[in-house]
Amino acid sequence: MLLPQLREEVQRLHAELPKNNLVAWTSGNISARDPDSDLVVIKPSGVLFEDLTPENMVVTDLAGRVVQGDLSPSSDTASHCYIYRHMPGVHGVAHTHSRYATAFSVVGEPIPCVTTAMADEFGGEIPCCGFCLIGGEEIGKLVVDKLTGHRSPAALLQNHGVFTIGDSAEAAVKAAVMTEDNAAIVWTARQLGEIITIAGADIDRLHDRYQHVYGQRK
Repeated sequence: MLLPQLREEVQRLHAELPKNNLVAWTSGNISARDPDSDLVVIKPSGVLFEDLTPENMVVTDLAGRVVQGDLSPSSDTASHCYIYRHMPGVHGVAHTHSRYATAFSVVGEPIPCVTTAMADEFGGEIPCCGFCLIGGEEIGKLVVDKLTGHRSPAALLQNHGVFTIGDSAEAAVKAAVMTEDNAAIVWTARQLGEIITIAGADIDRLHDRYQHVYGQRK
């Protein structure tokens, strides 16, 4: 079996999506790119999360062609692969339809940077892309165009949901969790009154500290 450890990681991370209320039924998917072979491990299409196993993960090449697997890969495979081909530093992609973040996408609005945690993780607002249909690589192109040169590891897709990227699949899933958390905070705050965004210079300082100082450093 190809890439057993990466298959196990991707299967394990899929459990985080329903656990964090980021998906409904079989919607949403995660993939990981192996840095040595450039092969991609991705969720099979339409399979319940509780039925996912390392063995039924699908392995594709960067063109989205199945290399190993008995099931059809996610319908978003072409877009995942487009991101990997055009963003060499990305080794993980997650896609969700999380409720609050998707609500922002439905009105075509970015999520403004209103918390220090959001400044830390995203370095500013979470941008919103345009609309396109599912099935090809068009979504991937929108994500690449929007996030290239942008500090945010997340983008909203108009009328659709969220795509996040990372240097690992775990980092992409973390970004998806943080996207929904901050979307919920912004929505809730608006019920109380006008939101207060953080000044750009303060966002820069917070993001730099989080990226280079926070946590355990070798």
